[in-house]
Amino acid sequence: MGRNKYAAHIAVVASAVGLSLAVWAASAVTQTEAEADAGSGRPTAVQSPAGGAGEAGGPAQAPPKKMPESIAHDAEAGGRAVNITIDDGPDPRWTPPMLEILKQHGVKAVFCMVGPEAKRHPDLVRRVVAEGHRLCDHTISHDTSMDRKSVEYQKRQILDAKKMIEDAAGGAKVEYYRAPGGAFTPDSRRIAAEAGMRPLGWNVDTKDFELPGTASIVNTVKNELSNGPTILFHDGGGDRAQTVAALRQVLPWLKGQGRTFSFPVRTAP
Repeated sequence: MGRNKYAAHIAVVASAVGLSLAVWAASAVTQTEAEADAGSGRPTAVQSPAGGAGEAGGPAQAPPKKMPESIAHDAEAGGRAVNITIDDGPDPRWTPPMLEILKQHGVKAVFCMVGPEAKRHPDLVRRVVAEGHRLCDHTISHDTSMDRKSVEYQKRQILDAKKMIEDAAGGAKVEYYRAPGGAFTPDSRRIAAEAGMRPLGWNVDTKDFELPGTASIVNTVKNELSNGPTILFHDGGGDRAQTVAALRQVLPWLKGQGRTFSFPVRTAP
């Protein structure tokens, strides 16, 4: 090989080596920066299973599942199960004895709470949750004419109450929405469903809020149970001594009729 050809060969080899070193260095720098990002807690874009970019460690979190907008009446357990629902509290005088009666009979209920009352009595809200009952949004001001108010008004009544109840509960979720006096609208049902709450109706209205007497409350349950499984009582909004006395009679009577106890449906039975 001549001197000039030898020099040219050396130059080519050197160039190739230099290029390889440059590629290696760039790769090393990129890897070091990625490791530094991972160690520092800074977010790094990753590909989600759907093909979009999410936060490091997994795909972007899915939004809460929307509930059906239709008004629920059925029991999750189906069959001869009934649902006990209790509205307008929590109340420091009447909610505790009702909780004791429910515990004595091993019955779980849905408590439909007024937002400010939940905020005033977070200890009762947390007790309701701790004892295995479910929470229901019963608005801010229990306005039975809210079906004639603006959509924005309905939205505030529903969502502000939901936040108050969940804050009082320490984060437990509100699973249902019941309109005061049954004043549902298509908008209020949609607002509740989009917030993860199933609109909740009733089949048996005991009329206990009218203070008809303990015997009348009990007889209403007995006479109207064929209407469906969801029974409405109240623990707030006034003197509920009659309701407490009626609940003591109703629960063992229901068991004697071969009834079991469930929660209202949220999606499907």
